[in-house]
Amino acid sequence: MADPISQYGFTAIPRSLSKILASTASNPPAKVDAADITPPSSELAKKVYAYAKEHLSSQTFNHSMRVFYYGSTIATHHLPRLLPSLETYYLTALLHDIGTTSHNLHSTLLSFEFQGGLLALNLLESLGAPKAQAESVAEAIIRHQDLGESGMITSVGGLIQLATVFADNMGINPQLIDTATIESVTALFPRNKWSSCFAATIREEVGLKPWSHTTAIEGFAEGVEGNQLMEAYE
Repeated sequence: MADPISQYGFTAIPRSLSKILASTASNPPAKVDAADITPPSSELAKKVYAYAKEHLSSQTFNHSMRVFYYGSTIATHHLPRLLPSLETYYLTALLHDIGTTSHNLHSTLLSFEFQGGLLALNLLESLGAPKAQAESVAEAIIRHQDLGESGMITSVGGLIQLATVFADNMGINPQLIDTATIESVTALFPRNKWSSCFAATIREEVGLKPWSHTTAIEGFAEGVEGNQLMEAYE
């Protein structure tokens, strides 16, 4: 029987992503055509895709898909040890911002990542996902904005951080992904002014919940708006 720790992405890695990326310093940017990337197609994956498509705004859904494409590309070409389960990462990418929908943001006092993690856990368990897989997705969603230099994080959690905060949202690591890859991914899933859209969501949550975990990232909204890597694709 497969080990659920490694199978579903619970392998502990440093929370410091600069330490994780140190091994990639000499690697060229990953150059991939999005058409050559095939998302998982299990029944579970199809059901979660349909759920995300129905409940997320088109901008947030496109962001979630870009996060899958960028994350799987980064892992495959730079950090293969971070991707033990493509499906688990795919489910995480699809659901990581489910807490930002208008209903979910306003229906709880929880920070959106925590609410999103609980929603994802309940959804995946109701769809028959293995308990360890559902918990891996929930853990990664809850911690996908838990940036820092100390301690550890799961491999799926680290990867979702790289693909969200450090790529599609803020563009901090341009050395990881070739511009040709960005062009092919954004052609499939256009940004449609995602930077201003997400910056507005950040400000909305902070206005509603000044205690929210989003406040831990100083200047977050401004950083999203100033994403120079993705500016040409807005």
